[in-house]
Amino acid sequence: MAEETTGPEAGSDAQPAGGEASVAAQYVKDLSFENPNAPQTLYRQPDDKPNIDVSVNVQAQQRGQDAYEVELKISATSKTKEDTPTVIFAVEVQYAGLFMARNLSDAQLQQFLLIAAPQMLFPFARRIIADAVRDGGFPPLMLDPIDFHALYQQQRQQIQQQQTGDAPTLN
Repeated sequence: MAEETTGPEAGSDAQPAGGEASVAAQYVKDLSFENPNAPQTLYRQPDDKPNIDVSVNVQAQQRGQDAYEVELKISATSKTKEDTPTVIFAVEVQYAGLFMARNLSDAQLQQFLLIAAPQMLFPFARRIIADAVRDGGFPPLMLDPIDFHALYQQQRQQIQQQQTGDAPTLN
């Protein structure tokens, strides 16, 4: 596997001179595909578009000196658009990577683990989901690219709002 290094030489302003990060390994931690109502759901009309709900979660944990595991969990559930929706399929992958990071500040490390690392993992998780759905008898589910930087910023804003007590209230 090729080593991927980020730093000033890679055009990144987020790391100081001497800071480095690389991919040590990538792997599937868990994969699930459910087709609970087959074969009835396979008889669908081509113009009958289902509702698809997708959720994404990123977690990072230190696994040793300079070693961090980043886990990208993507779940997708397809349901009919009827008054009482029927599950067509459900797929979930936990795809992870072991990353080595040295000489990064805490802020730089957090951004690397929650933005850059999941961006590296996403194309592989996307392909696994597309293949699992296709192998389940449906057209492949091709997820749109995810802006992990925007997700990171949203999470930071939510945390700041909770800390300052400015969290919006639901009526």
